[in-house]
Amino acid sequence: MPKCGRWRRDVIRPATGADLAAVEWIVRAAYGHHVVRIGREPGPMLDDYGALIAAGRVHVVAHEDEVQGLLVLIPEEAAMLPENLAVSPNAQGLGLGRRLLEFAEAAARASGYSAIRLYTNEAMTENIGLYARIGYVETHRVEEKGLRRVYMVKRLG
Repeated sequence: MPKCGRWRRDVIRPATGADLAAVEWIVRAAYGHHVVRIGREPGPMLDDYGALIAAGRVHVVAHEDEVQGLLVLIPEEAAMLPENLAVSPNAQGLGLGRRLLEFAEAAARASGYSAIRLYTNEAMTENIGLYARIGYVETHRVEEKGLRRVYMVKRLG
């Protein structure tokens, strides 16, 4: 995997152009195995991460001096949307995904939102279960861009 610049261990920070290769590698590694299940590349594999980084929408978490996870945050009218959260398969089980979700919730609160909403592919049942266990409630299911998505929301206290 591509390296990033030297950072303290497990720091979440805004992504820079120097992180682009690592971000793209993590997305492909984290979502690639879903292609067979979904029948096509999941939405996050189609995004323009260079543009998202330039817009200030991407945050990364570095673990032992390597970018190991990313979070794409999109402020919407009624809620903050963590549009993509991905952790390198090499770093799964370290709690980085949980830290990124906590960061998203804190960013939503700091921006004045009372809720955070997300979506995942209907075929990613393990994600739906995880989000439900940590307080997200399913609101609806739709087909968008040829993908069957499950939307969930969590009220922030």
